[in-house]
Formats: sequence, structure tokens, C-alpha cells
Amino acid sequence: MKINKIDHICVAVKDLEQAKPVWEIMLGKSGPDDAYVDDNEKIRVARYYVGEVGFELMESTSPDGEVARFIAKHGEGIMLLSFNVDNTREAMQELRNKDYPFIGGARPFRECEFAFIHPRKMNGVLTELIDDKG
Repeated sequence: MKINKIDHICVAVKDLEQAKPVWEIMLGKSGPDDAYVDDNEKIRVARYYVGEVGFELMESTSPDGEVARFIAKHGEGIMLLSFNVDNTREAMQELRNKDYPFIGGARPFRECEFAFIHPRKMNGVLTELIDDKG
């Protein structure tokens, strides 16, 4: 399996509107480069590009969402590290053959797919594989 680059890093926040101006000053941005809501994942996201790497602030849209549960357990902070691969499903199969556990299967996002490696295998870090070509 070939990792092309770090795709993005996600920070779980309680209040996206309060977090954005704090980070925008540091990032030298006047707003997100991409903002979206993902109803399936129960998140609202502000994405900023730092070079080729995405930096995302994520807020839960539901008290039972993964981001809300992460914050309840760990507090706000880095929640996820995402690696860009050529093909998510092929990378999953290769890693499964090497005893890497996944949380569910490949999930659709825009015109690509992503999957999560269970944090217990990755030193407590929720790790994502994504085959986004953008």
C-alpha cells in the first residue's frame, strides 16, 4: 500500500463558530476553504488548506455523533489523522491481511471513499484512509 500524503487532520470542537476565528487568525485565513455538513457522519466541518493538507474543525450535529462522544471522553482536540491512498478498498484489504481492524467498511464521501482503522491498533489514533483525488 502506498500513502500519497497526509490528506487531512481533524480537530473535534464543541462550537465551530467559536473555534473558527481562533484558528483562522493562526492559519492566516478569513474563512474556511471548504465548509460542509455531512448528515450521515453527524458533523459540520470547516476545512482549511495548509499547503496540500486539509485542516478540519469538526462539530457534532447530534449529541450521539462520534465527535460529541469523542469530546465527552477526551475533550476537544485532535481526533483523526487521514492518509490519502490510491484506492481505499484495496488498501483496506491489504491492511486486513496484516490484522488491521476497521470500523465498518468503506463509506462514500463526495466522489471518493474513506474507511477508519480502529484506534486500538494505531496507538489510540483514529486513522482514516481516503482515496480523494482532489
